[in-house]
Amino acid sequence: MGVGSESRRPLGIAVVGGLAFSQFITLYVTPVIYTYLDALQQRLGRTSLGRAASGHPTPAAAPAD
Repeated sequence: MGVGSESRRPLGIAVVGGLAFSQFITLYVTPVIYTYLDALQQRLGRTSLGRAASGHPTPAAAPAD
């Protein structure tokens, strides 16, 4: 509203769009990525534990000289 408001509208759209986008990334995308990484870490952890239980040493478990 008022004189010159048509020049401020694109800035307002960009600011509101940027806030909405950052909230979407923060609240939805980031937790999903962390959930997948946690599942991957647990799967890889179980694989190395399975090798240790079967008697096959992993490179990290080899004795040091």
